[in-house]
Amino acid sequence: MTDEPPLHRRAAASRTGNDTQHPPSARSEPSDVGSEPTGGQSVPLTAPREGTPAPVAAPEQLAEVVARFANGAGPVALDAERASGYRYSQRAYLVQLRRAGAGTVLIDPLPLPDLSALDAVIAETEWVLHAANQDLPCLAELGLRPRRLFDTELAARLAGFERVGLAALTEQVLGFSLEKHHSAADWSSRPLPESWLTYAALDVELLTDLRDALDAELARQGKSEWAAEEFAALVLNGARPPRVRAEPWRRTSGIHRVRGARAQARVRSLWYARDQIAARRDTAPGRVLPDSAIVAAAELDPRDEKALLTLPGFGGRSVRRLARTWLAALDDARQLPDDALPVAPTVEGPPPPHRWAERDPAAAARLARCREVVLRVAGEHNLPAENLISPDTIRRIAWQPPDEITEATVAEALRAHHAREWQITLLLPHLPTALTPTPTPTP
Repeated sequence: MTDEPPLHRRAAASRTGNDTQHPPSARSEPSDVGSEPTGGQSVPLTAPREGTPAPVAAPEQLAEVVARFANGAGPVALDAERASGYRYSQRAYLVQLRRAGAGTVLIDPLPLPDLSALDAVIAETEWVLHAANQDLPCLAELGLRPRRLFDTELAARLAGFERVGLAALTEQVLGFSLEKHHSAADWSSRPLPESWLTYAALDVELLTDLRDALDAELARQGKSEWAAEEFAALVLNGARPPRVRAEPWRRTSGIHRVRGARAQARVRSLWYARDQIAARRDTAPGRVLPDSAIVAAAELDPRDEKALLTLPGFGGRSVRRLARTWLAALDDARQLPDDALPVAPTVEGPPPPHRWAERDPAAAARLARCREVVLRVAGEHNLPAENLISPDTIRRIAWQPPDEITEATVAEALRAHHAREWQITLLLPHLPTALTPTPTPTP
């Protein structure tokens, strides 16, 4: 955090008897919202200022929303609710938008999977999201792609806030507290309860107010250009779906306990059997069969239904119904020839840092010096180290630095790993020295 009081407290301290310093959203709120708190107390925000809207679910309703947002003014606040932990896909099951002059809208994307008409009328304005990288892929599936954006979570990180969740920021910066108890709900269920819809509407209620406050704080700290570069990178890359891993089964929780290629083949076979079922049902894989059950079966290799169903994780009714599927997957792994068993994956990039001292002591020393530079510079500028530069970039450059260490070659290497210009500017005075071998002292 900065060494000054939170923004809403600084505003309260400078107030001169009128309400011009209140958060804009509080100036004409219902009575249960209240005015800006005093004495450090936050005010619970329990309802949107215009009430909770019903979800838009018909084409004619969407056309009316498009017209409203076309005639609105200023930035557009957006959010999306997924059903992570319940569904296989990461699609959006509710989209929330708010704009001055248009109000708050909740859109049900199940009957309205194409929102490109809405995208067209808000394309030229700035979109305000919190943790945009989480929502941009599912919004893109609906035809919503920002050309300019402001990410309030990322802005808070750059400004040095320690707690960057939406509820924490609205409380600290604006003085209003939000309930987050529906964040892990199954948003694919229908109908959505009224309390869930209120929660969803409140997620965009204060976003533009928060954006304005954080924008002012970034300007005060001289970090506006840094934020602009970060936001531009999000616009360029944020909507891309996650990279598909070559062997996703290796991320099974607890796989480190599974010893031997044959047992790992059992993990692989069970993982893909489960994945096919989960994709077909659009159900989260862990709800079809827990990772712990896959690991237990891989370790003990049960050969009949009785032995299988005694293992942890196989006792549920839905899992028992698929017993033949799990036994068939285990049998497939049992029948594999030795040359079809899993082999150690080829590691892209540097090895895990804890192995560097043994494999390449000079690289380990470089990495230590580079990490010290990153921590020092991040501290000097009140930044999280991971926002100054990604840890993976530092590892890769320390493992394989340019053949000739100069400011130009180090800058080129940083750009090759997608570092932004503001990051390069901060690190370049120090990183070349950290990458230069330390002379061995003469006896």
